[in-house]
This record gives sequence, C-alpha cells and structure tokens, in this order.
Amino acid sequence: MTSASDLEVFAAALEASSDYRVLRRLRPRATVEGVDVAETRLGLMVDVETTGLDADQDEIIELAMVPFRYALDGTVIEVLEPFDRLREPTKPISPEITVLTGITDAMVSGKSIDPSEVTAFAAPASVIIAHNAAFDRRFLERYSSVFSTKPWACSMSEIEWAAEGFEGTKLSYLAMAMGFFYERHRAANDCLAAIEILARELPRTQAPALAKLLERARLPTWRIWAENSPFEFKDILKARGYRWNGEENGKPRSWYVDVEDAEKEAEISYLAREIYRYEVDIRTVRVTAYDRFSSRV
Repeated sequence: MTSASDLEVFAAALEASSDYRVLRRLRPRATVEGVDVAETRLGLMVDVETTGLDADQDEIIELAMVPFRYALDGTVIEVLEPFDRLREPTKPISPEITVLTGITDAMVSGKSIDPSEVTAFAAPASVIIAHNAAFDRRFLERYSSVFSTKPWACSMSEIEWAAEGFEGTKLSYLAMAMGFFYERHRAANDCLAAIEILARELPRTQAPALAKLLERARLPTWRIWAENSPFEFKDILKARGYRWNGEENGKPRSWYVDVEDAEKEAEISYLAREIYRYEVDIRTVRVTAYDRFSSRV
C-alpha cells in the first residue's frame, strides 16, 4: 500500500515539471508558535446557506462561524474551533437549493440555531469576514444584532484579485489557483477554505492576503447618488460603474456608485460637468466597515 510520504514524493516530482500542477486536499492549518496573544486580534469568518437570495424573505438553513487569531501584520496565527449549526426553515427546502448546498429537509428536521448562542460566539470578534459579505451580512443582521455592531470585510470584493493575476473571485477558483481543494458548499468548509486563502501570500504584492483585505476594509468609501440624472445618460453611468436602485428600501430610486475617499471630489465634479451640466447638490454618504455591505447603506 502506498504511504502518505510516498504520495508526497510523487506530488513533488510532478510539481517539478512544468507539465503538471498538483492540488492538495485542504488540511488543518498549523498554529504559529511563540506569538504573544496580546499582540493578536480575533477574526471571525462566517458563511450562511439559505433558502434563497432574498434576505427579507428567505431563511438561514446553515450557519458556520470559524474564529481565527491573526497578528497585526495580517499573519494568520491559529484557527480555532468552529460553530456550525443547521436550522429547519418554515417552508420546505427547494430541490434547487438542495442541489446547490447538499442540505435536505431531513437533515434540518427539528434543528434550530439559538440567536443568543450566536451572539455570544460572535461577540469577541474584532472583525467579521465573509466571501461575499453583501449577501451574508444582510441575513446575519436579521438573525442577531451583534453583526450590526462589528466592522465587516469581504474577501471576495476587497482584495484586488485581478491585479494579483487571478482570473476570478469565486472561492473554489481561488482555492484551486492556490493549489488546494476542499469539500465545497457546506458553510464550515467554505469558511476554512477562505481562511486558508487569506493566510496565503499574494503572488505580486507578496503580502498575506489578509493584510491587504484589512488595509482596504479600514478605508472609508463614499456612496454618490446621481439623483434625477437625465435619462439619456443612463448607459454612460452604467458603463462608468453606477448601479440602479429600483427597490422601495427608503433610499433614492437612482443611479449610484461607491468610490474611495480620494476619488470623491473628482466624481462629484464629473457628474456636475458631464451629466447634469449645471450647479447641483449631489447626495453623498460616507461608508465605513461598520455599515458597508449592510442594508443600511
């Protein structure tokens, strides 16, 4: 029988050739020894599986939270014990969701997630991270108010993956590009894979991905609303990165864009000069990690 050490020799031989690439199964990350805990922070990677995409109507059927310690330079020090719970929704799980998540009605029957347990588990975290925070944050803030009190970061959108040479941002793609695979679409596995990706060094900046993520997440951004902009300029705005808010959510039914702090004044000048072509008071909202990706913005 071939031993694990023999297989590693085979893998190393394949890696030495430019004709092969090797994917290794994701293994538990070793703890970095000798680091003063007082010089670390607690991150919390979260992921939810749900009955659909609408945070106002659909329900959580699985919640995973994996805490990890990291140094101030972004080095992942230790991955801690996960929280992983299933929950029975008020309506049957659709076949499409079962295919996507692997979660069946039988698996969640009689299961529940105690919001007070969730709150206690998440409370010590210095930052909440999700790989698509715009999705997870809206569901989790409905479930426990603790998630509205924490700064959030998004490992999918707040790292410049393209600039680092990656051709996609999906979790499974990034994992394979970094040389490992895992059992996909279950919440705890997705969290562990995302932490492993953040722990790796980025190929071009040669910094831990977590360091670049936290650096970006700390910066304020501005949401600029192009209210009552002339209809004939809608395609120009869309091409420039503006999105349309057509929902009845208490915010303007308008085109809007999110820009970094240094780009704010230039974008306002562009709207006045190229879109409105007259003096106009443009609505702007400052956004930080405490409300970014939430339904409040």
